[in-house]
Amino acid sequence: MSRDELIKKIASKAGVSQKVAGLALAAFLEGVTEALKKKDKVSLVGFGSFNVAHRKARKGINPKTKAALKIPARNVPVFKAGKKLKEAVKK
Repeated sequence: MSRDELIKKIASKAGVSQKVAGLALAAFLEGVTEALKKKDKVSLVGFGSFNVAHRKARKGINPKTKAALKIPARNVPVFKAGKKLKEAVKK
């Protein structure tokens, strides 16, 4: 499902215009992004949670040249599906 398809779905389910649905989606995404930048956890009961995981620095290999390289430590966003979402997908 694309962003536009999701906006249309939100608009039809909520009975609002696509413009309002687009603004709501943008606000949601901005809120999640800002929370993750602060390393906060965002939990949506039944749907899932977004949080930040830290990956340690490690050694890697360039598959093309077989040269060793250093992969720096970094923070990555992580999504863990909630129970209701897992059950809905499983069926």
